[in-house]
Amino acid sequence: MAKSPEETRKAMLEQLPEKTGKSFAEWQKLIRAGQFSKHGEIMKFLKGEHGVSHGYANQIALEALRPADGPAPGSDDLVAAQYAGNKAELKPLYDKLVVLLKRIDKQVEFAPKKAYVSVRKAKQFAIIQPSTATRLDVGINLKGQSATDRLEESGSFNAMVSHRVRISKPAEIDAELEGWLRKACQEAS
Repeated sequence: MAKSPEETRKAMLEQLPEKTGKSFAEWQKLIRAGQFSKHGEIMKFLKGEHGVSHGYANQIALEALRPADGPAPGSDDLVAAQYAGNKAELKPLYDKLVVLLKRIDKQVEFAPKKAYVSVRKAKQFAIIQPSTATRLDVGINLKGQSATDRLEESGSFNAMVSHRVRISKPAEIDAELEGWLRKACQEAS
């Protein structure tokens, strides 16, 4: 059975000494000494100056910036930034998608990034991205699924998903979209 994101996180932290030569506590001291406060700065430092692989550098950076008992910093800020300005009218569509995804599976996790929100179970199966001022794109990982007029192949949209559905009004968040998301979620479990 696939590991949960939390199990994967713990396993990576336990493997740090073997894979990187230092424990998380040692990396944290170096990061504090360098006074890094941004994820990208920490990544550059770890990969460039210490040769840490991308995956472990990312995990160390996330952990270093994580509050003692909470999600990675800025999660709400990242979502707010995505729906600021001329994209503010898309926020109700995003909220409706979140409700739908939680109805599909209560254990679905949302991981906001700078330009989109990753949706995952044991692994990512969808993304929600405000692509224009009038449209959200829902990227869905449905390997082997034939494209339709509505369920497009992702093409250059995002390499992390196989398909895309364009959403510009609440009525487009419907049973058909729910079916695709449900299938992708089950395949990611």
